[in-house]
Amino acid sequence: RGEIMTPIDPPLPSGAKLSIVKPNLGLSTPKVFKALDYDQLSTEDPEMLRDLFLTEGVVNTADKFYINDLEQPAFDCLPQLKALKDELLEVEGFDHVMMSGSGTSIFCIGEPADKDAFMNEFNDRDGVSVFNAEFINREEGCWFQDPTQPLATAEEIGDVPAHIEDGMTAEEA
Repeated sequence: RGEIMTPIDPPLPSGAKLSIVKPNLGLSTPKVFKALDYDQLSTEDPEMLRDLFLTEGVVNTADKFYINDLEQPAFDCLPQLKALKDELLEVEGFDHVMMSGSGTSIFCIGEPADKDAFMNEFNDRDGVSVFNAEFINREEGCWFQDPTQPLATAEEIGDVPAHIEDGMTAEEA
């Protein structure tokens, strides 16, 4: 269900590129789960997969280990979602392409070799939006800090809520 969390070091360096391709299609999570064939669920050990991603690296891990049991039922519900993923797999420069959760967003790790052509093909397509992003890592216990700006002082930040003690990490707050 996703409630068990294990802290890990950032899986990709700051600046690593990612594109999120979002078709303007709705797909209800209950519908996806209704289409799910529980006999077809992956039998891979999640801890083994985590360790594999950490030792091999996100980019170097084989596609077969990028597992989302909800992809196939989502594709069964919306075949055009599968067609979109297949098109994205053909884009030169993406290391991995996978649907996020129960859909309908598809994330692409890497950067298209011809970004202008990619944006013309996908972002200018009717009913599809593309969001290009990059990973930003921060020091443990620090809140977001724009890497292009100097660190803010306590005086610049202003009053800290009373329940946050000096030296607390974000997780403790």
